[in-house]
Amino acid sequence: MRMSPLLHYLLVFISVLSLSRVTEAQTAPVIFYPFGSVAGDAVSIAIEDENSTLINLWSPFVFFGHTYNRTYVNNNGHLTFNQSSSEFVSNYFPINGSEDIIAPLWTDIDVSMNGIISYQQYSNGSILTRATQDINQHFPDLSFTANWVLVATWDRVAYYYHSGTETSFQVVLISGGDLSFILMNYGDIAVAHNMVQAGYDTINSTAYFKVPGSNNGSLIQNLKNSTNVNAPGRWAFRVDGGPDQNIKENIIGVQMKVTSFSDLRESGNVGTFLEKVQQELTKYGLPSSLKLSLRRVQKTHP
Repeated sequence: MRMSPLLHYLLVFISVLSLSRVTEAQTAPVIFYPFGSVAGDAVSIAIEDENSTLINLWSPFVFFGHTYNRTYVNNNGHLTFNQSSSEFVSNYFPINGSEDIIAPLWTDIDVSMNGIISYQQYSNGSILTRATQDINQHFPDLSFTANWVLVATWDRVAYYYHSGTETSFQVVLISGGDLSFILMNYGDIAVAHNMVQAGYDTINSTAYFKVPGSNNGSLIQNLKNSTNVNAPGRWAFRVDGGPDQNIKENIIGVQMKVTSFSDLRESGNVGTFLEKVQQELTKYGLPSSLKLSLRRVQKTHP
């Protein structure tokens, strides 16, 4: 039986679309872990911000003292553990809320226009070898062996109400018994006109981190060049919350440059300055719950 011209056209269009998506996964930034059809990922078919995918974890994941056996991959660019979330950003970290959140890029995402969200778990093979190597490179004071990995990828997704805004990012959860880590990997990121942020938050915000510049939609493109582990496009964190995990004895201070002494003395700028200092200290291992205050401003010469 001959196909109608319309049916033939639809089949051709679907074939081209599928091929295009496979090619996109193959040409992802080298910093990304394998994903999409080439990695055998499960695909989340999400419509705007209504969809979340529950994943029963093959291995427990410890996140700042809480042990989880499941997680939700939420359409809007974040993971939660106790319940799914269709929320886009309403508050910036710290939220002081009742949920642990991992947010590689939390914003209002609509994959009905373009893009795929996919995920895959691993308990053996080359991905565990790669995760082990990455963690030992980024955290050289540890002797770490990965025994479980979860990779969740938002591939060329669009922002809600803004067609053509292709944005790619990925979060990798890595566990080795009591030690837990997350990697946030960034490809091409479109300018965001909606609220956006990247980082993580915990119940009551006892620990949290905001990737610098990630809550500025006009600067969000810089994520693919930013890093805290000397690997452009990647942010890496230890997140199990073990005793003194974030204290490093070789940190004795931080050096920063301000444009002028008078700018710093103005009270409106002190908070911004302290936030930047805190971000620098947190990148190098001090707790994100650290509170800083400025008791005196004194001008010194080099």
